[in-house]
Amino acid sequence: MLAPVDSTLATVPTFHALSDIYTSDLLKHAARFQLLTEAFIATYGFKPSFIVRAPGRVNIIGEHIDYCGFPVFPMAIVPDSLIAVRASRERRIRLANINPKYPSREFSCEPGSSVTINNSTHDWTNYFKCGYKGAIEAIDCTNPQGMECLMDGSVPSSAGLSSSSAIVCCAVLATMKVNDRLLPKSDVVETAVASERYIGTNGGGMDQTTSIMSQSQSAVFIEFNPELKITPVKFPSTDPQITFVIANTLVVSDKAVTAPVCYNLRVVETRIGALILAKHLGIANRAACKDIDPLTFKVVMDEYFSTQDTAGSDDVQVWIDHLDAMLHASIEAFGAHPDGYTREQMATALDMTPDALSAAVHEDRFPVRAQQFKLLQRAQHAFSEALRVVKFRQICESGDTRINYCSALGDLMNCSQDSCRDLFECSCPEIDELCALARRSGSFGSRLTGAGWGGCTVHLVLKDKVGSFIAAIKREFYAKHVPNMNDEALSDAIFVTTPGNGAAFYMFD
Repeated sequence: MLAPVDSTLATVPTFHALSDIYTSDLLKHAARFQLLTEAFIATYGFKPSFIVRAPGRVNIIGEHIDYCGFPVFPMAIVPDSLIAVRASRERRIRLANINPKYPSREFSCEPGSSVTINNSTHDWTNYFKCGYKGAIEAIDCTNPQGMECLMDGSVPSSAGLSSSSAIVCCAVLATMKVNDRLLPKSDVVETAVASERYIGTNGGGMDQTTSIMSQSQSAVFIEFNPELKITPVKFPSTDPQITFVIANTLVVSDKAVTAPVCYNLRVVETRIGALILAKHLGIANRAACKDIDPLTFKVVMDEYFSTQDTAGSDDVQVWIDHLDAMLHASIEAFGAHPDGYTREQMATALDMTPDALSAAVHEDRFPVRAQQFKLLQRAQHAFSEALRVVKFRQICESGDTRINYCSALGDLMNCSQDSCRDLFECSCPEIDELCALARRSGSFGSRLTGAGWGGCTVHLVLKDKVGSFIAAIKREFYAKHVPNMNDEALSDAIFVTTPGNGAAFYMFD
């Protein structure tokens, strides 16, 4: 594999031209920025000092494994969150949204005041508050500057394209810039990841890393352990060219609202799985496993093979060998409970009380509800999905013209969807229906993207087939499920995307 590009030490760039941010549809973007600027003046009486933007993302492959410590393969998309910002002498943070269905809010930023985030109320400004609170803590700001902010977002909400993380990233960046403490990208990512946990979602970092670190025309291979590494990866050159189509099932799945029985439950299942697997492998008492919180499947795998000499070995083959071994080990460790564990059974396996186990995986901050915890299935998905990510990158970078890239990459995406549906159980009937229809309509690979349980799907389609593919999905899926959708809504529901730029500041001349 190529050495990762260390872009983590750079700061988020500042541009004066939209052509440095977007590569197409510049008139459309210019009109949007102008509308936001005029709305800001109408709201606050002054022109904004800058606009911060952070894109959504589509995960091509590597679902639910960032919080297991494994690499993922997403790319930034063109839809993004924008926040127009102006520093204020008032000790207030004033928040407004260009969409009138989202109410305006404000809160104090007096020295010593605390930011209250009410997770029981699903309010759009909670995501801004998370980012603001995290940024103030990260820069150790005791005398924060007041701000006036106006937001506009084009990332569909609750669709698996990370609209919430885009808001959090914007809030972090806006707060740092107004207070004149802009940190390197790696620190911004770390801050945004920690900030979003204030909303009650125990995420792994893929969304924020993609939004901050992405580069135009490249997906990103993101490694989290032992440290954050970003490697831009271009898709293979084919004729016709590979493209990706995003199609929204329109099934709303809000990650924060459903967390105790969906997203956070899966995190807890993998965390407990890592604890039990480490004990099964006889490494639980090693410092690398005992002194880390959280313990992840990636840490367990690395520690188990830590004494193996891999000098001179092919990196990809090492990954494959290690992940294959962990797949077999997980069957040995969890196979006696194919239908899942009770809390008591998990605690017994770890020589703990159920209360101690709950504390070990931080259920006080991220509560979950389940009768059975399916550790075998979750481990099988995590290790096999990581293997698919490694192989996906290997194919993209191979340069081997004998490979049928569309079939090879598409097969990995289809296997990922099967695993998400059958082992991780984060699909839903509409996702399954849409993916099956897409494959019949010309997609080489179709899968859910994002947390799942609804939201969006992503499809690998050749460029010359995009028109007929989209027409078929509109005719056979959207006309069936939402027959009264207008053309504008349909265009927002299904669209072609290319790898976009990461976060940026737009400064006025």
